[in-house]
Amino acid sequence: MARDRAVTSQEVTGLADLPLEIDPDEVLRFQGYKRGIDVPSLDVRALFDEALVLGRRLIAPRAALRWAAVGGQDGDSLEAEGVTLTIPDIARNWGGVRHLAVAIVTIGDALERRVAQLWDARELPLAVMLDSVGSGAVESLAEYVNDLLCQEGITRGWNVTNRISPGYGAWDVAEQPLLFRLCPGAPIGVQLNEACFMTPEKSISLLVGAGPEARVDHYFSQCARCWMAACAYRRVPARRTVHRT
Repeated sequence: MARDRAVTSQEVTGLADLPLEIDPDEVLRFQGYKRGIDVPSLDVRALFDEALVLGRRLIAPRAALRWAAVGGQDGDSLEAEGVTLTIPDIARNWGGVRHLAVAIVTIGDALERRVAQLWDARELPLAVMLDSVGSGAVESLAEYVNDLLCQEGITRGWNVTNRISPGYGAWDVAEQPLLFRLCPGAPIGVQLNEACFMTPEKSISLLVGAGPEARVDHYFSQCARCWMAACAYRRVPARRTVHRT
C-alpha cells in the first residue's frame, strides 16, 4: 500500500488520493443496461460521457481498513476482537479463515450534493446519470480495496476471499454496527445512523476473510480486475482494472 498516501491511527489505516478508475459497465448497470445485451443510444452515451467527466471531478475516494485475527469460528459465526459476526453460509463459502479484514470506503459527498442541485434545477437525466456514476465509482472503489487486501494477503502467504457486505444476500444489515466497531468510518468521514444507513450515501462497508485454507472462488474471482503484474497466484487473466494508470 506504499504507493497510496496512508495514515494509521489506532490500528485503522486510512487511504486517500486513490487512483480509481470507474468501470463504465457498472455505471450503465445502475441505469438498467445488461452487459453484452443492451446497447445505449448515442444520446444516452453522450449523457454518460458528460456525467463521467463531471463525476471524476467530484469524487474523493477514501478508505479505512483494518485486519483482525479470528479468535473463534463456530459454524456461520466468526469472532474477532470481541465482536461476533453471524453470516449465513460463511463456513461453506469461506471455509476456515484465520483473519478478517474490514474496510469502509467512500467517494465523499460532493457528487451527491451536485446530484441534488441538478434535481432541484430539473436537469433530471443528468442528475440520474451522475448518481449512477457515483454508484459505479464506489463499487469500483470497493473492488480496488478488495484487490489491495488480496495483494497484502499474498505477501503473507494467505488466500483472501472476495468481499461481502451487510445487507447483501442473506447477511442481516443489522450487523453493520459490528463492522464499524472493528473499523470505524469516522477517520474518513463516514457515519452510521441507528437505521444502519451510512453517510455520505456513496459509501460501502465490506469484509473479507483470509488464511492458508480460505476459499476464494465460490462466486467470482477478483483476479479478473486486479492490476497486480506477474502475480504467481493469478487464477484468471485480468479483463479490466479499477486502478487508474
